Amino acid sequence: MSGEATHALESVRALEGFRLVLGWNGAEQATIDLSTVVKTRPFRALSDPDVFSQVELGDWGHSVVWPGDTEMGADSLWLDSLSFWGREDTRAFLEWRLRNGLSLSGAAEALGLSRRTVAYYSGGRPVPRSILLACKGWDALKAA
Repeated sequence: MSGEATHALESVRALEGFRLVLGWNGAEQATIDLSTVVKTRPFRALSDPDVFSQVELGDWGHSVVWPGDTEMGADSLWLDSLSFWGREDTRAFLEWRLRNGLSLSGAAEALGLSRRTVAYYSGGRPVPRSILLACKGWDALKAA
């Protein structure tokens, strides 16, 4: 997804219950719940509340890191933040692009849209239901 603005974190703070408050560059804060994530094998070390509370920003705000080399990328945290803000439409659109490895231009070609329109949807503008349905249709055609 080159050529796109990336979302960078400005701040991170741990809360009880394995939650993080994320401050985004150019966006409001989001509180995300990682209580199920810390139960998975890659993040099991974070199930210790003392370790979880030691979260810090990674280099240039592109991740959050904990002691012991545990790290979460800003891209996945951005998707969780979109859900927190009630932006499931944007999240679904971005997940479709990621799942299919589509650049702005590739998604524009697949959907018959301008690159600029795809950039607007990817940047957080409301994604019309018709576009989300077109994404599902594109997936169905690709699978056939």
